[in-house]
This record gives sequence, C-alpha cells and structure tokens, in this order.
Amino acid sequence: MPEPSTNIILIRHGETAWNAERRLQGHLDIALNEEGERQAAALADALAHESFDLIVASDLLRARQTAEALARLHGMPVQIDRSLRERCYGGFEGLLYAEIEERFPLEFAAWQKRDVDAMLPPGANPGETFRQFHRRVIDTILSWAASHPGKTLALVAHGGVLECAYRAARNLALETPRDFKVHNASINRFTVTDGVLALQSWGEVEHLKVGVLDEL
Repeated sequence: MPEPSTNIILIRHGETAWNAERRLQGHLDIALNEEGERQAAALADALAHESFDLIVASDLLRARQTAEALARLHGMPVQIDRSLRERCYGGFEGLLYAEIEERFPLEFAAWQKRDVDAMLPPGANPGETFRQFHRRVIDTILSWAASHPGKTLALVAHGGVLECAYRAARNLALETPRDFKVHNASINRFTVTDGVLALQSWGEVEHLKVGVLDEL
C-alpha cells in the first residue's frame, strides 16, 4: 500500500539588506532587514490558520528569523537543518554582481551561461557546483517527506533552494534559464508522493502587499 502524500510548504526567507542591493550571500550569515522582518510577520499572519506538523529552517539567521515568526504564532519549535542552506558560492560570496564580473570574469561568464558543473573560485567557504547544490537540496526535501508521510511540513530556506524544488517538480533541465520569479517570504506548495515532488502552488505573495490603511 503506498504511503500517503506529504505536504511541503516551502518558504523563502524575508528580505535582507544584501538582497536589496544584489550582494551575493550564499553561506554568509546575514540577518533580515526591517522590510524582511515585516515580511516575516506578514507571512506568519497569512499562515496563522494553517496547521503544520513540523517547522524546519536552514541554520542561517535570515531563514531562522523567518521561521521563528511563523513558529511563535503556532507555539511550535523550529527544527534546524544545515542541508537547507543556500548554495555556497565560494569566492563570489559577499560581492555585488558587478564586482564578481570584474574580479572573476571567466567564472562569472560560466555562471551566467548556466554551466551547472562549473567550479567556483575558493573563498571563505568552499563553493558548490549547481548540480551538487541541486542534489543536496532535493535529497534533503525528499528525506524530510519520507520520514513524515501524510504530514504537513513548513520548510524555510533560500531562493536557490526554492529554485531547485521548482525545477525538480517541473522536470526542468538544470541548464535552462530561470524564467520564474523566486520572491522573498513567498509561500510555495508542493506534495511528495512515492518520492516524487509535485508543485501545487507557486509564488503566493498577496500577504506581502501593504494595505491602504498602513499608508495613512
């Protein structure tokens, strides 16, 4: 008899100052900015009436802060999983996109051409190829699903993690351009059935709109 499907609510962390200025974070540990904290609170409110069996976050601060806003409203703990981290970008981390292009022109060009096996320059943290990162992310999501059949899990992670899940669920080749948006503090719904990830809803962001009353 097949195991029941697991529901996965996959959430990207709220905005950071580095998101706003297009500075690459990767494994560097950056906190939410004021807007990110507002987004995390709005996200928690949007999910206040949904039930979760588990809330799991990347160990990086921006994801933990976002998860904690949700967990407080539900009176639940946040479990931490380092494997839900963003891709590690090696020597790219901490730089603006323009600075990466200037400092590492060959590696930047390979990244922009979506060479999924291209190695990244060394930095404070060892870089991952996109293929390595994708395998880590999908293995992690499927592992949580397999150990909680029939449950509903909130996984709070990063833009790259969401991209990997979307590609896996839509059977998109890793080399194809990212022609879909990955929003901060967005709600993205998946199911896992017999080890297969399926997309149910992508990019829910209505909760992030500032109402007219907030502007008075």
